[in-house]
Amino acid sequence: MGIVELRLSMLATLTIIIGLSTLVLTGIMLYFGVFNIIAVGIIVVAINIAEWLFAPYLLGFIYKIRKISQTESPQLHQIVNNLSQKCHIKTPELMLAQVPVPNAFAYGSPLTGNRVAVTPGLLTALNTDEVEAVLGHELGHLRHKDVQVMMAVSALPSVFMFLAYSFMWSGNSSGGSRRSGNGNGAIIGLGLLGFGYLLTFFTLWLSRVREYYADRNSVQVVDNGAWKLSTGLAKIVSASRKPSKLRGQGQQNGASAFRCLFISDPGNSEQAAKSIDASLMVQEILSRKITGKDNVAEALSTHPNITKRLRALQQLSQNPNA
Repeated sequence: MGIVELRLSMLATLTIIIGLSTLVLTGIMLYFGVFNIIAVGIIVVAINIAEWLFAPYLLGFIYKIRKISQTESPQLHQIVNNLSQKCHIKTPELMLAQVPVPNAFAYGSPLTGNRVAVTPGLLTALNTDEVEAVLGHELGHLRHKDVQVMMAVSALPSVFMFLAYSFMWSGNSSGGSRRSGNGNGAIIGLGLLGFGYLLTFFTLWLSRVREYYADRNSVQVVDNGAWKLSTGLAKIVSASRKPSKLRGQGQQNGASAFRCLFISDPGNSEQAAKSIDASLMVQEILSRKITGKDNVAEALSTHPNITKRLRALQQLSQNPNA
């Protein structure tokens, strides 16, 4: 997928998500005759702005994020500074997230500024070159300004799921409203539930497209970035699939609450590489055959299939400006 196709896919998917969400929410409010169309528009905008502004604070709470000082890790700060200059963006704050698997993510809002977070596992499992490639990917999200967009739209399916169950509950309650108590509430609830699932698929697609887009940025700003990112991703996926008490605790403590923001989904079900050598890991993953089961799993994931992703990186290594 070329750069033009990537940009158009992101724009089209975002338009569908926001357009459908606004349409359905407007229909609900007008159905009950409580708000006029101007009030509906104000409420929809206010909800999205609130999600955008305050999501970083929720992230900080879930992952116990703290700032990494310059003296604590000068080399890591230097990498982020150099890559930020290449990306032509302001250097984000460097943070440490207490997630017990190797991973990284970029986030932020006007209230906090842009931030990029790494986990302790990332710094121990990957070498310096691979960490640089991962950070090049994360800074790509900031460069493309897709972080705030993803943080806002990722919450929309949950909003409609909540509304769906509220309507279904009120439709079965003897104390329901005039409109919902006659059985319409249950019907509306089922419709909203289906819409919530539909919105989830669009959101997942948007998340996968933005990962390819950020991978491309890493290839462009990091020397030999395609290979470094490939070996880094292979290690991350392999380590994330290892059964361990730490990994289990990570899931319980919310490691997947904002999984679309991570460079690799910590809750994915992809097969880990058997080799312990990074080069052999990459070759093993590249040699895998994509099955129908893999395509279904990818459709339900926030991230591209690892084999497809590494193959895309191989293509970029041959023509990074395609």
